[in-house]
Amino acid sequence: MALAAIIVATAAAPGFAQKLVDPGAVAPEYRAAAEKRRAEQIKVAVCQKKADEAKVLPRDRAAHINQCLEADQD
Repeated sequence: MALAAIIVATAAAPGFAQKLVDPGAVAPEYRAAAEKRRAEQIKVAVCQKKADEAKVLPRDRAAHINQCLEADQD
């Protein structure tokens, strides 16, 4: 029973991660939008890493990431 719970928990964890958009894998007319989305995903990933390094509490994480993204826009 415990083994089944461990297998389910480890198999389900990667399913929540969002994959980076590959601009080369989309149709040419959507490539610009895919490049823009990929850049946005990379910015969010960098801000999430900064939040991890700063050991931000889960309740404050969204605010921290939003502040990081706003600081990048300036």
